[in-house]
Amino acid sequence: MRKHNLKSFAVMALVSAVTAFICFVAFGRFFNNHPDVYVNTNPVKVHYTSYDSNASGSGGPVNLEDAAGIVIPVTVHINTKVPPKEISSGQGDNNPFGGFFGGNDPFSQLFGGGGRYYSPGKLASGSGVIISSDGYIVTNNHVIDGASKIIVTLYNDKSYAAQIVGIDPNTDLAVLKIDAKNLPYIVFANSNNVQIGQWVLACGYPLNLQTTVTAGIISAKSRNLGVNDEGTNPVDSYLQTDAAVNPGNSGGPLVNTEGKLVGINSAIATPTGSFAGYAYAIPSNIVRKVTNDILKYGTVQRAFLGVYLPNDANNPMNISFTPNDNTIPGFAVIGTVADGAAAKAGIQKGDIITGLGDAQINSEADLLGAIASHRPGDQVPVTFVRDGKPHTVEVTLKNKNNTTGIVKATIMDKLGAGLQNLPEKYAKEMGIKGGVVVTQIGSGLIKSQTDMQSGFIIVRAGDYPVKNVDDLQNALERQGNNVLLQGVYPDQQGMFSYAITDLKAGIVN
Repeated sequence: MRKHNLKSFAVMALVSAVTAFICFVAFGRFFNNHPDVYVNTNPVKVHYTSYDSNASGSGGPVNLEDAAGIVIPVTVHINTKVPPKEISSGQGDNNPFGGFFGGNDPFSQLFGGGGRYYSPGKLASGSGVIISSDGYIVTNNHVIDGASKIIVTLYNDKSYAAQIVGIDPNTDLAVLKIDAKNLPYIVFANSNNVQIGQWVLACGYPLNLQTTVTAGIISAKSRNLGVNDEGTNPVDSYLQTDAAVNPGNSGGPLVNTEGKLVGINSAIATPTGSFAGYAYAIPSNIVRKVTNDILKYGTVQRAFLGVYLPNDANNPMNISFTPNDNTIPGFAVIGTVADGAAAKAGIQKGDIITGLGDAQINSEADLLGAIASHRPGDQVPVTFVRDGKPHTVEVTLKNKNNTTGIVKATIMDKLGAGLQNLPEKYAKEMGIKGGVVVTQIGSGLIKSQTDMQSGFIIVRAGDYPVKNVDDLQNALERQGNNVLLQGVYPDQQGMFSYAITDLKAGIVN
């Protein structure tokens, strides 16, 4: 009896092994012949996670219930209405002044040159988080950008009209205000202390659903995505998480297991537009600094270290540098701004920055994120390696004007564009006396009112010729509320004209 059982068992084992082998071979051949089943060779796209109705604590035992109970009441649903808008098309004209006083279009009679068309409006939604008991809310700038009406709905289903207190396209953040009192609010954590592998919760209103909480871990820090094209000097340094985030989650909180804010959910990496494994959040240290600046100064006080970045448009002649020792993690200084913060402190080309304040620096994204959490005038220790030896110096960070004073919003800021003087060499080649090159177009009047492209060279603003950036600023300050920007494209014939309105709305002298 026992022999018979052993024999039967041996036969069954042999049949199972043969069957497994056949399945393994068939499985391999099938997938080798059908790589599309499991391999995606297309580059993964990064998307903002606002929802467009028009668009197809750390280790140890984890208690997520407490964190969920804290974050749900402070997370809000944001619905926006973006109205149709009139766009100045900047049609080429070899004689831009020919129709200045003529034409049937009343706008042409006012400005002259260029054509106009309408961009349709849309309804959209996103999320936000309450940061004070009296109704201040943080969200993404791209959630409310261009909105004429913003409605905030709380967890208890009460809705309020919201006003924009301030925005910062460079970090993709915005502060809103609703008329409400005694609200629950989020507490900020120090995002520099966030560790890879620690548990986090994402909360928001994805896909126009009610409050939704998802869990995951921090899978990376200081991710450089290149997704922010709204700012003229963007900060690209994100926390990466595998907590599920979908369209509509933008602006919502990412919290640790204590329910404290570690980031604002902003983007997802996906080939489809919906969650596919990774999401990205703006670190809470940047969020706290930006919101405090907006509330205290009305505009963000951006600090600069005064070192050139490899892809910076201000990098003279695109200078580059390869450190002698590539094994040292950090940011290799390729050059310093004359009289800038780094140069004043003795930092030189070739130094490898490894720390700023309490942040460890392993990359450009680390450095940008660390600087973005400070203000001009802040004194911070900077650690660097030179000739294999570590050094630490105290650096006084500066503003964009290379001083430590408070910077107020200007009429140039309203344009929302990167602007540089046209080099004299190129001006001579083009047969013009000078001009201002639009190097980048972010969130502002140029983007919202025109279809101007990067590379446009401004040679006239209203009644005044423009040879440099100072000329442009002086011309705009002399103009009324409307101005016609005229200029050329290096690769196109004729003069182009773009009409800008509401130039001085909201500017405080």
